[in-house]
Amino acid sequence: RKLVLQKDDKGIHQRKLKKSLIDMYSEVLDILSDYDASYNTQDHLPRVVVVGDQSAGKTSVLEMIAQARIFPRGSGEMMTRSPVKVTLSEGPHHVALFKDSSREFDLTKEEDLAALRNEIEIRMRKSVKEGCTVSAETISLNVKGPGLQRMVLVDLPGVISTVTSGMAPDTKDTIFSISKAYMQNPNAIILCIQDGSVDAERSIVTDLVSQMDPHGKRTIFVLTKVDLAEKNVASPNRIQQIIEGKLFPMKALGYFAVVTGKGNSSESIESIKDYEEEFFQNSKLLKTCMLKAHQVTTRNLSLAVSDCFWKMVRESVEQQADAFKATRFNLETEWKNNYPRLRELDRNELFEKAKNEILDEVISLSQVTPKHWEEILQKTLWERVSTHVIENIYLPAAQTTNSGTFNTTVDIKLKQWTDKQLPNKAVEVAWGTLQEEFSHFMTEKKGKEHDDIFDKLKQAVKEESIKRHKWNERAEDSLRVIQHNALEDRSISDKQQWDAAIHFMEDTLQSRLKDTESVIEDMVGPDWKKRWLYWVGRTKEQNIRNETKNELEKMIKCNEDHAAYLANDEVTTVRKNLEAKGVAVDPCLIKDTWHQVYRRHFLRTALSHCNLCRRGFYYYQRHFVDSELECNDVVLFWRIQRMLAITANTLRQQLTNTEVRRLEKNVKEVLEDFAEDSDKKVKLLTGKRVQLAEDLSEMEVLRSGFFLSGNKSCLYF
Repeated sequence: RKLVLQKDDKGIHQRKLKKSLIDMYSEVLDILSDYDASYNTQDHLPRVVVVGDQSAGKTSVLEMIAQARIFPRGSGEMMTRSPVKVTLSEGPHHVALFKDSSREFDLTKEEDLAALRNEIEIRMRKSVKEGCTVSAETISLNVKGPGLQRMVLVDLPGVISTVTSGMAPDTKDTIFSISKAYMQNPNAIILCIQDGSVDAERSIVTDLVSQMDPHGKRTIFVLTKVDLAEKNVASPNRIQQIIEGKLFPMKALGYFAVVTGKGNSSESIESIKDYEEEFFQNSKLLKTCMLKAHQVTTRNLSLAVSDCFWKMVRESVEQQADAFKATRFNLETEWKNNYPRLRELDRNELFEKAKNEILDEVISLSQVTPKHWEEILQKTLWERVSTHVIENIYLPAAQTTNSGTFNTTVDIKLKQWTDKQLPNKAVEVAWGTLQEEFSHFMTEKKGKEHDDIFDKLKQAVKEESIKRHKWNERAEDSLRVIQHNALEDRSISDKQQWDAAIHFMEDTLQSRLKDTESVIEDMVGPDWKKRWLYWVGRTKEQNIRNETKNELEKMIKCNEDHAAYLANDEVTTVRKNLEAKGVAVDPCLIKDTWHQVYRRHFLRTALSHCNLCRRGFYYYQRHFVDSELECNDVVLFWRIQRMLAITANTLRQQLTNTEVRRLEKNVKEVLEDFAEDSDKKVKLLTGKRVQLAEDLSEMEVLRSGFFLSGNKSCLYF
């Protein structure tokens, strides 16, 4: 009842929720069929299963009970290709409608009947997969009308003995499998249809039914086409033996004989009923007492089946409710033992809780302080571009001989860098920073309140939101202009800015010097102190490198203003000096070692110069007139530092004003999509706790759905 109401609230069923008992029961069967098959709940509740040989009149009997020609028909060919669940109930108008449709077919109008038959045939054909003849997929149909007996019947494909041309090879086995699946339900009523116009020995279905219900406690036997049987059977006693259950080993609760027309597909239900009543009134079988009055006509059959159905419902639902109660108790005990301090939240409830947490975390992202954004952006951006600034801009310019060449080289390289690489790098840094902050809030452990059951869901939401996020493309162009203007400015206004530039330059050079010394140490191996303390030695190549390094250091000591590159004659001189010491060395190794040795010398010299420039702000204000001190490299680092600060501020504004809000919108969209995708929720919210809560939730719905009132004729859901 809860699930039916929820569906109606969501607009799935547009019609008014004013359902009869049998309608509610039918919908519960549909709901149960979607639940976890481990409970087998859908197989334990009663329904009337209609089975019979192909063309035995099975569908015709069902139509007589429903009082409408609702099924497709053919001449000897298989028409029922999938199970059809028909729910019969009383109503003022004779109508039919499918479970998943709001259209009502008026069964009193021939055009609606034709449309209904066509729709059933289309649904059957759609349910049959390619290469198959029949399908196990159930078509659910509700039929209402005056005087209809309330019950749920399932019309199954007719049992065949031989696979004919045009059928899939496994058709016979598939039909047997479908029939057995329905009949093995211990509470299913089996309506066994036998064709009275053919020899009883040719029937297959009676053997199948006797296997599934050997004691006949839930089987009702129906002999069809009795009018033809009376004409064709030489001994009427044979019909009496069938109805008395003496001809077959199969046993049944009751035996009925019916007539379902003269074989004309255009006959109406009324004309068939009249013909049936007329036949039995004049039949020798009744006159000679071979058949009893309560055993004939489809009306008596319908009443008997309905009574048997509701009797079975009352008994089975009580048993099922007790079983649900016991299972619920076991699940509750398991929950209390494993999760005593946690609420029983099923998957949907857990998702809502996780959704609220995620939205709170996204809101926290918008509350990050501007100072924090700018600090982390400036630091990260410098880490990304520092190598390019030192290697491609500062070092080539600093190795020139005069200040004019230095400034020209720097300006050219800065412009090239700004035009091609810098804005893109800055946007990448901002996007990466936003992702890191977002990930930090999403994955941050919140002490005792943290619930790791949401981690997988949060990770998926984070990844999908980031995947959907697109950075504003126009941001790069505007950033290029801002960066270019910032780098053009060479004016340092006060001593504080000068000292900040000195400090920035000093930190950068010391970091590079430390890296260079580490590379040299790897090249030449451990020094004497480490060899003595840690008892390690140098390799042959490291010894060669060390000798080469010593020779190159002598060269630099003789000429501290040496150029950045070795001349060929200098390489030859070093090689000969090493050969004189018995060290054979390749020229490429000399050049490679020189690069690191000179780099260390240059960085040490630059640091010394940086220290001298601490008192250079006065000379800078006078444009270094009448002074031997040149501090153009300090001005370069100030320009870089100022550009980093302005870029970080610009990116911070874009993050807080635009990108964080867009990311928040993406998160909400992802959560909405995940909320509608049940498979996604099953995949992301997993574990014993979730499954146990799901089991508890399902069992509560099932248990609360079944109870009997004092009046046994009424069942409430």
